[in-house]
Amino acid sequence: MSDASSRPKPRLFVVSGPSGVGKSTVLRRVVPRVPGLSFVVSHTTRKRRQGEEDGRDYHFVTEAEFEALVAAGAFVEWAFVHDHRYGTSRRSLESSGAGGDLLIEVDVQGARALREEIPGAVSIFIAPPEFADLRDRLTGRGRESEAEVRRRLRTAESEMPQAGDYEHCIVNDDLETTVRAIVAVIEQARAAAGDRPGD
Repeated sequence: MSDASSRPKPRLFVVSGPSGVGKSTVLRRVVPRVPGLSFVVSHTTRKRRQGEEDGRDYHFVTEAEFEALVAAGAFVEWAFVHDHRYGTSRRSLESSGAGGDLLIEVDVQGARALREEIPGAVSIFIAPPEFADLRDRLTGRGRESEAEVRRRLRTAESEMPQAGDYEHCIVNDDLETTVRAIVAVIEQARAAAGDRPGD
């Protein structure tokens, strides 16, 4: 029987990208294709959207609950994004992996903090083919007001230049191609470390 303490620590794959680039859609397709990969569920104070589930998409909490977690030192990182707070808890990182690797979606602030906190984290930035595509996607999904769309686009303008801080930048011009590209990044990182799925 192998000693649990001798097992390699889970590798963290950190994914960011501007609002409207399709991160959630891509990552929902990545996880089932990679053995031993789990999605880390972040905390947020924003309202749950139609079709989202607490504990699957996010841990949805109130401002007071989030503040209590901050005070308790529960988060590895947290940040304000579009008037709401998002955070990655230490407990989520510890419980999500169950011995496998971890995949998390965070904004550029969160990604920077996680890279500093967790040496060896692999960072991936998902970019649109053209910046104008973000407006089309944000408008087309019909979730945000025009004012909110403008605000998200302003945020995206500040995020795009930071793509160079990531180890990998993948342009999402085709969903299936993007999914395969991220799967390849994960497999290459494992191969470089001599890992086998499920180790």
